[in-house]
This record gives sequence, C-alpha cells and structure tokens, in this order.
Amino acid sequence: MLIATWNVNSVSARLPRLLEFLEAVSPDVLCLQETKVTQDTFPRMDVEAAGYRVVDHSGGRWAGVALLVREGLPVEDVAIGLPGEPLPDEARWIEATVSGIRVASVYVINGRTLDDPMFAHKLVFLEAMRRHIAAHAAAHPDIPLVICGDYNIAPADIDVYDPRAWTGTTHTSPEERGLLSGMLEAGMVDAYRHLSPETVQYTWWDYRGGAFHKNEGLRIDLILTSRSLAPRLRSCAIARDFRKGAKPSDHVPLLLEITDA
Repeated sequence: MLIATWNVNSVSARLPRLLEFLEAVSPDVLCLQETKVTQDTFPRMDVEAAGYRVVDHSGGRWAGVALLVREGLPVEDVAIGLPGEPLPDEARWIEATVSGIRVASVYVINGRTLDDPMFAHKLVFLEAMRRHIAAHAAAHPDIPLVICGDYNIAPADIDVYDPRAWTGTTHTSPEERGLLSGMLEAGMVDAYRHLSPETVQYTWWDYRGGAFHKNEGLRIDLILTSRSLAPRLRSCAIARDFRKGAKPSDHVPLLLEITDA
C-alpha cells in the first residue's frame, strides 16, 4: 500500500497540483491537511473524476482534513474528530480503516508562540493524540494504525535547518517534543526516521526570504505507524519537487510504501 500525506494549504488554490500528484504518483490513500474549504466547496467532483473517493472533515476558512482513497479500496468506520481535542470545530482530525489499516489525517495546532493560549491548546491536542494511540492499541491490537499529517513539530535538531534560530519557539520546544516522544513510547514509529536515521531533509519551507532555495526548512510533516508495521515499511520519501513550479504549497508530500503482510 502507498500512503501519502500533504498539507496543501488550500485544496482549491492547489487543485491543479493535487490532480498532478494523483496522476503522477497514484497513492492508495492521500491524507490532506489545511484544505480550507467547507463541506459544500470541497472540489469533490474533480477528485472523484481522478479516481478517488473523498472522506473529509471540512471546517471552512481555516484547517480542514481529508482522506482521498483510490476507487475500489474499502473504506470503513469513518470517524471525525479526535476524542478529547480542544477546539473541535476546527476540523483537525479524520480517520478510517482502509484495506485493514486504520489511517488518520491530522493537522496539529500550530501554537503560534510559547506564551500564546493556542500553545496550551496544542499541548492538549498532542496529549489527546497520545491517549488515542494507546486506546486504539488496547482495543484493536490487530489493526495497525497510521497517523499522517502536519504535526507542527520538528522531532529533533536534525529536522531543523538552524536549531539555534528556533530556540525558544514553537515546533521545537521540549514540551512538544516530549509529547511526540510519548506517542512513540505508546507504540508508534516515525516512519521516515526509522528508514533514514541520519538523512537531513525537510517538508516545509517558508514562502518568504527565499527559504526554499536556501534549503532553510523543517521536517514537520510526519507519518507515525504502529510498531507492528515497522518490518513492512519499504520506503518513506519526501517529494521535494512539488515545492517547485506554479502555485506550490509551502509543504511537500511525504510518501510511505508498506509491503503486504
């Protein structure tokens, strides 16, 4: 199975690039974040014409997540919203079982600054994720879990172009990294880092200041998988070229290939 994740930073603005990606890569599941549309304005017909079923949690102008599932694959037990999350109206979590794997698309709260109320909400959201992972493992030990999305956390200094520049900011704080580590301790694996322990590569670059051309980026788009899937992880690749060309998102897709059981 090929699972991809991409913060598209508006599915409407990025629709040509999205359709390009679906045609070129043909993932079985594509998890989207920051769709920034309502239920009624999601470009459903265009995506369906490309051969994908849309399962979305759309909140309007901000946030929004979706699963695009290749036609013919079974989609079961769709669940919208993360139990225990703050600000549930912001549409940051959706999950479903696809071909026996539980797949979630998540857009973690940014947090803004360490003294902003949104940072406290971010920590609550991350703790809710950790609890949900533990609950899933206890209730469904035979169903692997894959959580894809924009975590708004760079897991370690290797994932930051200049760690000193990010000291005292969100995305790299001990609190955020500690909660992410708690997810790994609850039975998850950072797929990219599992397969590429020392590779320096990023998934996000600021639009400003020529950050992409200077390669001043962060690895904040992650795919966490149940530890039981680790032997089946074949490749996890960052599609850097999708940051080039016309109207790119500031994030790029991340692709995970999982071999059959």
